[in-house]
Amino acid sequence: MRIGFIGTGNMATAMIKGILKAQAAQPEEIIACDIDGKKLEQVQAAFTINTAASAVETAGKSDVLFLAVKPADFPELLCRLNETLRKKNPLIISVAAGTALDYISSFLDYDASLVRIMPNINATVGEAMTAYCTNGRPDEQQVKTVERLCSSFGKIIALDEKYFPIFGVLAGAAPAFSYLFIDELARAAVKLGMNKKQALEIAAQTVLGSAKLVAESDEHPFELIDKVCSPGGITIEGVTALQEFGFSNAITQAVRKAYEKDSKLSGEKK
Repeated sequence: MRIGFIGTGNMATAMIKGILKAQAAQPEEIIACDIDGKKLEQVQAAFTINTAASAVETAGKSDVLFLAVKPADFPELLCRLNETLRKKNPLIISVAAGTALDYISSFLDYDASLVRIMPNINATVGEAMTAYCTNGRPDEQQVKTVERLCSSFGKIIALDEKYFPIFGVLAGAAPAFSYLFIDELARAAVKLGMNKKQALEIAAQTVLGSAKLVAESDEHPFELIDKVCSPGGITIEGVTALQEFGFSNAITQAVRKAYEKDSKLSGEKK
């Protein structure tokens, strides 16, 4: 099976790295192209994959084709690839944010097997949260291929496309919220006299371990909070302060504002 990548930006590079590290494919099974020749050379040197001179060549040699380009590039790209895609009929996987399956289909004159995925930036460390949906054309084996490849750089879930905007906030935007939380924890420690580098290391590992415990525990997060909070202790004092100063509302408003912005941008695209 030959896997093609049109576009070798940060997300595509993280995906290729994960696929190879998990041995979901071998370097010789991956072919990529990019309009930025320097960027393509760097990816080829890092992973010893095959490269192509054009998107048409990449599509013609791929059984699975990742479209890892900007949404604005889709109309011209798909129109240019249409004939090649119709003849080769690969499994097409779009990585572009905010680009619906119906929109992609509108530029193709055949019933393509389409999948839309939404990984997040944490793919760079093999811990992405990826959602996927299909247009109903991919068969069971192709769906398994999507799950196998995407599992190599994190976790993957099947999700109705109508929930992708919400997922985009929880998985796409929320990493920035998490980074902000970690940084603020560290800054608070610096104010109390700790070295910033040490504080960041402690805060990051604490959040990492806490997330792992939530993911692997059958208990609700509030049950875990209760386990950490001793009566009259320091933790409940801190938790109470977070609530008092608007922590819950701030998170809710951040999610709402990001979701509203996504809805606005999606409306403008239409």
